[in-house]
Amino acid sequence: MNFELSDDQRMMQESFARFLDEQSNSERVRAAAEKDGFDADMWAGLGELGAFTLRVPEEFGGLGLGLMDAVVLMEEVGRTLASGPVAETLVATRILSRLAADSQADLLEQAIIGSQVVTVALHDVAEQPLQWVAGGAVATAVIARKGEQVILVTLPEGENRGEANLASTPIAELQLDVASAVVLGEGAEAVKVFAQGLEEWKLLMAAALAGLSRRAVEMAAEYACEREAFGKPIGTYQAMSHPLADLITDIDGGKYLTWKAIHDLSKNLDAASAQVSMALYWNADTAARAVTQSLHTFGGYGLATEYDIHLYNLRAKAWPLVYGDINRLLEEAGRRLYEGEVAALPDVGEISIDFDLGEPANTMAEELKQFFEDNLTPELKAKAHYSFDGYDAGIHKKLAEAKFLFPAWPKEYNGREAEPYVMNALRQVWEEYNWTTHPVSTTDLVGTMIRKAGSEVLKEEVLTKIINGDAVCSLGYSEPGCGSDVFAAKTKATRLEDGSWRIDGAKMWTSGANIAQYVILLTRTNPDVPKHKGLTMFIVPLDTPGIEVQPVYTFQDERTNATFYDGVIVKDEYRLGEVDGGVRTMAAALELEHGGGFNKSQRKMFRSAETLCREIQYKGQPLIKDVDAQKRLARARMHFYISEMLANRALWVGVTGRENKAYGPMIKMFSSEKFQSDSRDLLDLTAPYSLSKREGAAGELNLAYRHAHGTTIYGGTSEVHRSMIAERALGLPRTRG
Repeated sequence: MNFELSDDQRMMQESFARFLDEQSNSERVRAAAEKDGFDADMWAGLGELGAFTLRVPEEFGGLGLGLMDAVVLMEEVGRTLASGPVAETLVATRILSRLAADSQADLLEQAIIGSQVVTVALHDVAEQPLQWVAGGAVATAVIARKGEQVILVTLPEGENRGEANLASTPIAELQLDVASAVVLGEGAEAVKVFAQGLEEWKLLMAAALAGLSRRAVEMAAEYACEREAFGKPIGTYQAMSHPLADLITDIDGGKYLTWKAIHDLSKNLDAASAQVSMALYWNADTAARAVTQSLHTFGGYGLATEYDIHLYNLRAKAWPLVYGDINRLLEEAGRRLYEGEVAALPDVGEISIDFDLGEPANTMAEELKQFFEDNLTPELKAKAHYSFDGYDAGIHKKLAEAKFLFPAWPKEYNGREAEPYVMNALRQVWEEYNWTTHPVSTTDLVGTMIRKAGSEVLKEEVLTKIINGDAVCSLGYSEPGCGSDVFAAKTKATRLEDGSWRIDGAKMWTSGANIAQYVILLTRTNPDVPKHKGLTMFIVPLDTPGIEVQPVYTFQDERTNATFYDGVIVKDEYRLGEVDGGVRTMAAALELEHGGGFNKSQRKMFRSAETLCREIQYKGQPLIKDVDAQKRLARARMHFYISEMLANRALWVGVTGRENKAYGPMIKMFSSEKFQSDSRDLLDLTAPYSLSKREGAAGELNLAYRHAHGTTIYGGTSEVHRSMIAERALGLPRTRG
């Protein structure tokens, strides 16, 4: 797996960034907006740097680079609001070189050196002869499709085609069905070349909007660190920081959705064409929200033209809306997924990015699949459940014997030393077979903490049982009055004269305690110091006298527990870590929890919804034929793709040791929030069938709706994760309500 640009791409990015920081600074953008929205000097400079040659084949004077190279440029174009139709010209020069490099050699040369502007019309002239064209006010020529022809329309020199518009860009409404147009190509192959160019434009524009959005949110975050209200920076307040945390997550997701579309195009994967439509839809929608919230962060000053944020606000709408209503793109994605609509997809060239988990991961995943095929009887499959309720002691023991219980552990602990990519592939298999991971994940966490900080007694008496599959562990963090503030624990541990400990108190949401043999318990051992300094952790056998486990049933169709501790005596050897050092131990445990996402649950949910939409009849045909249904299913799929990419990014960063800017909290927060909102929407879409708990897709979608609500809470609420994202990803101050 690789999320890193190639060395050449990084050098190119730095070169374009330096140039645009100087030649497309806010003063230059403002100056261009005051005349025709076009910076001719900057444009010529881009030509000198070779920007417009990126996608032109070498034999026609270009660099012949891949689409990812052009995306690198467009992210910088978006970040700096470059004044000119860069995306359109990149597409136009490529089409011109492929269809008429000889007959239009002079024009192609002038276009790639930046002395003339050649742009592209986004709609068929045969259907829409009068249309808005990006750069049309300053262009020499426009390339357009006209039925089965691709034509070149030369625009009259000296004609004033510009007019006042939202962002003062050089768009123009042009009459393109003119008799003097030159035919560049005719027939299916020429039309295909043009159509490929339009798909490429969608990805280039998506990349530009991702760069624009990121810079707008960064500007807002910088201002939120400086501006004070009531004696504190406004970034201290969650009402200001949390929306920005949501947006930087959405922006990252959109960037990598664009990358995924390019990656999947290079692999000829089935859903790649739909991802192209999704990438522009998502990034355009995100940009609109990002610039609105960023301007709002500036308050009244955001309305003043002396602040640059308004430039980003207007450009975020002006660039993509030349295409028209972006919601049509989601409909297009739906048609491509569910109607079999075929698109002419561009050749993306070479790429260095790679999102495959690798052969070792695929091989071990196949082995685990075979394990489940061999061991899951019809009775066990009927028992399967996403929660602790799906636990089966026999399968748990067999997984341990097959070294599939804790594959990442060292071999001396009955593991396989499986790398993180392998573990990710294995988790997908668990989800595919609908077998619960809860008892394994909590026991894995506790076992890992014992391996790192446990006494020799703990390792001998507890860890051995965990390794052999004879013990399950639950988590005793939360308390009835503390919620996510686990460090406010009041359950008391008092040291006795013989060195052992007496524990008194109560824990809430001790899921699995009814089937577990041990609980990892956070206790207060020193009430006279700040709350974060007086905590100690223990591993407590759940059959110890004085422990009571009471069931708590949730509407998620699962059981959790409240646990009570009255005079519970625990040996000091069962202490985990130092006395009053529980924060360090707990922090390591919480870091393990905060990294998880729910993209696999999202996948199962939208697949169930697709199945149900094929079964339900609506107006005499399957519901999946309905345009609105296709659009909503496509939206849920899109959210899954973004979750998957955010999860892969977090995984890759962890493996490679790169700087982690709250990437774990990002995937947890985004995936759980979208799981919840999409489950609600898909329940509506398939109603009233989705109300049923009957076996099959209806019951699965019904359960997904109930399951999703808990995902935004356990492992840290979305609010907790938003604070972490605001602080780590945007540099905002510690956030408080």
